[in-house]
Amino acid sequence: MSLIYCLEDDESIRNLILYTLDAAGFQARGFAESGAFWQALDEAVPQLVLLDIMLPGEDGVQVLDRLRARPDTAGLPVILATAKGTEFDKVTGLDRGADDYLVKPFGMMEMLSRIRAVLRRTAPAEPEGTLRAGDIVLDPAEHTVTVAGQRVTLTLKEYELLRLFLSGPGRAFDRETLLRRVWDTDYTGETRTVDVHIRSLRSKLGPAGDCIRTVRGVGYRLEV
Repeated sequence: MSLIYCLEDDESIRNLILYTLDAAGFQARGFAESGAFWQALDEAVPQLVLLDIMLPGEDGVQVLDRLRARPDTAGLPVILATAKGTEFDKVTGLDRGADDYLVKPFGMMEMLSRIRAVLRRTAPAEPEGTLRAGDIVLDPAEHTVTVAGQRVTLTLKEYELLRLFLSGPGRAFDRETLLRRVWDTDYTGETRTVDVHIRSLRSKLGPAGDCIRTVRGVGYRLEV
């Protein structure tokens, strides 16, 4: 389940977008202004941001510039929404790093189609080569994990969990996504299984395991 943030000051539009995203199987959070949005971003980085250009105070283009300037959100997919629909707005947004745009008023089916298309285009590729985070080093070629130079023995699921976290540092993974990616798409167990494996993984990594943080109401993320 992908986490999507919607920054839109019009409450009726925002509520409709959130309802549609929830009904389509996404986890969505809405914000009326940029202050609350930045606070939420410090807690969990979503998989995509739907960003209105015309906002009170800090407008959408300024928010986009700040997102692209932050290391943890430089590659975060962003779809701009604008009521103007002028070529200038489209070109400006795309030139500043937006991945796509929607012109208001837009249909909810069009919005879902564009969101899914952007998520497919920007999905992270399977990592190649050594993955690192602080003292943790994972070598996919040798299938080994070391912490501060010392070999750590992990189960297959613990290893796959760690590899997924290391491949997307800063990204919040909900429990359903972890079950789907690490176990398999047909796994029907309780999400409590994830918590048990995370607890074991943290223990085996020792103090370095503190980098795997709990994101309240979402799941887990790795902080470098």
